[in-house]
Amino acid sequence: MKNVTIYLESNPNPKTLKFVANVMLMEEGVSVDFASPTEAQASALAQELFMYPFVERVFFSANFVTITRNDEVSWHEIQDPLKNHIKKFLETGRALTESPHAKPDETKEESETVKKIKGILEQYIRPAVEQDGGAITFHSYKEKTVWVQLQGSCSGCPSAATTLKIGIENLFRKLMPEEVEHVLDVQ
Repeated sequence: MKNVTIYLESNPNPKTLKFVANVMLMEEGVSVDFASPTEAQASALAQELFMYPFVERVFFSANFVTITRNDEVSWHEIQDPLKNHIKKFLETGRALTESPHAKPDETKEESETVKKIKGILEQYIRPAVEQDGGAITFHSYKEKTVWVQLQGSCSGCPSAATTLKIGIENLFRKLMPEEVEHVLDVQ
């Protein structure tokens, strides 16, 4: 039995809360987002968390679980039961998911522009997004537009569109002015 400690972190999305563990839950750069109980079939912990009627989304990454709640409850009412549930599950040593989730396939040939975009996402943007309980992954690049996928606390966050336009898009325009004009979320 592991000795697991969980602490809570708020983030810009008021409907989500980040439950941070003192142990790694997922391989670096790997995340899993469950938007419904049906999608959670490969994860015992996600299935258990969806049994709470107020849980709308479950996200795993690095050393944290981000949970999205509905509007019928406040975090003050539910944070301790969720924290205790996650802690007990992690202390059993059971795997979060049945099958390993690999990093995106990077074996196919990529243009120098795409390599540079991925490098910027990895070096500058991913760490900041993870701090807020979310994840950002490269989806595609076409006609000076970078398409990304936001997950976890970033999915449905009221400030995500602003962060995408003002923060991320401006960073790309500064670092890659000839190649990038827009950054959009695929969702």
